[in-house]
Amino acid sequence: MTQLDAELKAEYPFESHYLDLDGLKYHYLDEGSGPPVVMVHGNPSWSFYYRNLVKRLSRNHRCIVPDHIGCGFSDKPGDDRYDYTLERRVADLGRLIDSLELEEKITLVVHDWGGMIAMAWAVRNPQRVARLVILNTAAFHLPKAKPFPMALKICRDTFLGTLLVRGLNAFAVGAALVGCKVNPMPAEMRRLFCLPYDSWQNRIATLRFVQDIPLAPGDRGFDLVSATDEGLRLFRPLPVLILWGEEDFVFDSHFLREWQVRFPNAEVHSWRNGGHYILEDMKDEAVTLIAAFLERTEG
Repeated sequence: MTQLDAELKAEYPFESHYLDLDGLKYHYLDEGSGPPVVMVHGNPSWSFYYRNLVKRLSRNHRCIVPDHIGCGFSDKPGDDRYDYTLERRVADLGRLIDSLELEEKITLVVHDWGGMIAMAWAVRNPQRVARLVILNTAAFHLPKAKPFPMALKICRDTFLGTLLVRGLNAFAVGAALVGCKVNPMPAEMRRLFCLPYDSWQNRIATLRFVQDIPLAPGDRGFDLVSATDEGLRLFRPLPVLILWGEEDFVFDSHFLREWQVRFPNAEVHSWRNGGHYILEDMKDEAVTLIAAFLERTEG
């Protein structure tokens, strides 16, 4: 066992589970028992991002945490075997949830692309959702007052972006470097965050996620984002917790305000100096707030 393997096992001591998605291995965690909590990660992270929350919540909850295809310990196929689109991501999540035959309503914890994926599923299955925990994400279009970040534009629209993301792993490495503002990640933690993305082939999802961002009518996924946004009103009566790092390099205070418009009664905790990876940056406080929220709103 290498030093990196030992560090991973110490931080992420979970049993791996796999769902067969048409011949592809879809990795997920399934820890603990009790009311189900489904945690959906974004790009360029993986289920590792939720490890501390799983350790805490699995005492009283069943914690289910998938790795999207192309991410984490899931298979990383080429474009000839998998359609790297939002619609397919939503379908994958639905197939996992259906396969587990969960009888109780689900608490969704969402971050980054996980918000769009999980909320698109939720809008199609509102009767199955109990609560929402929202972490630096979106389930609506780019706010009108928010310019599309230049770094994302380069990655999305240029060959230089392809070289940076797939050749140098710049997106994952950069996110790990700037994603925590209050408590920057040490080098060994950054290595673990980037661990699954160790080759050109294994970085395909990192690039495809960025290329799949719909910005205008006619873009693939644009109508699905619009429909999801419209459907968010279905969840206004539910308990909603929002934890936010306002120094996020993408999901800044513009996005937070949009969530507050949609969920005016949500419980909100934001950190002016907090970064994108808020569960990492404000680890102890954020995990404690989520655990308390679930305890307070269950039943």
